[in-house]
Amino acid sequence: MPVKKKVSKVKTISSSLREADEIGPKQSNSDNFPAKIASSKTPRNDKKEMGLANLSIPVYSLAGNAAGAMTLPKEIFGAKVNKQLLSQAIRVYATNQKDLPGSTKTRGEVEGSTAKIFRQKGTGRARHGAIRAPIFVGGGIALGPKPRKVRLSMPQKMKKAALLSALSAKAADKQVVGLTGVDKASGKTKEIAKLLTQLNSKFKVENSKLKSALIVIDGKADNVVRAVRNIPGISILPANLINAYEVLKHEMLLITKEAVNVILGMSETRTSESGKEESGRAPLARLAEASAKRARMTIKKGEQK
Repeated sequence: MPVKKKVSKVKTISSSLREADEIGPKQSNSDNFPAKIASSKTPRNDKKEMGLANLSIPVYSLAGNAAGAMTLPKEIFGAKVNKQLLSQAIRVYATNQKDLPGSTKTRGEVEGSTAKIFRQKGTGRARHGAIRAPIFVGGGIALGPKPRKVRLSMPQKMKKAALLSALSAKAADKQVVGLTGVDKASGKTKEIAKLLTQLNSKFKVENSKLKSALIVIDGKADNVVRAVRNIPGISILPANLINAYEVLKHEMLLITKEAVNVILGMSETRTSESGKEESGRAPLARLAEASAKRARMTIKKGEQK
């Protein structure tokens, strides 16, 4: 009987592809679509460029009046947002603020006799020692908690990158507002409350009130601190003490032009510190030259002898 040959699936697929090539590519229906629908979507790169180019924020005075606009530096507020790094930074800052005061007493710390409660044999009961054992009511706690501190750390470069990511995320969400006239603050709470009311009316998000805000200043401002400390959810920090956790913790970021310059100067100095590696090689080069000189001197002494 004739044997039937098995045709593999690979051969059938390859033959079908050859036939398709010979026939020619089919015309797609996308050519019939209108030009408006085809050009409705903008490329991702164009969207990124549009977001980076729009780094201008409105500036308001303490009275809540518009005082022009301010362009944010691209190096700080236009960086790439690293969500994983932000998550790690928040975990580090939140963990370092925790206190774990829970404490229990072990069998050596509770009150009670250390004598054996009854004899070893003859009672028909299980053998026991002191009454302070964890098995008895009023005894010590086995494997209970003790006061401890958990401290996590991050490298300086990661902290800086997390701060830039947080500031860039706030700028992308349009939650950064410029502030001017801080040095003329009177120290009255109603002055800052009026400013927050004005911002709440101009920056409404889903008809919700402004719950929290962070005011970033360049230095010491006692009047602003006195005016803010009685308003819940409002914090004030100098520019050299802000971090990613405080920036993301608050809903709105109010920053002065001087504070922006301070942050920009801090980022520039930290980047210039990375150039110290070249200067650190100089002592190593000197040590190498000194050791080579000593080797030459010993060789000359050996030749003289």
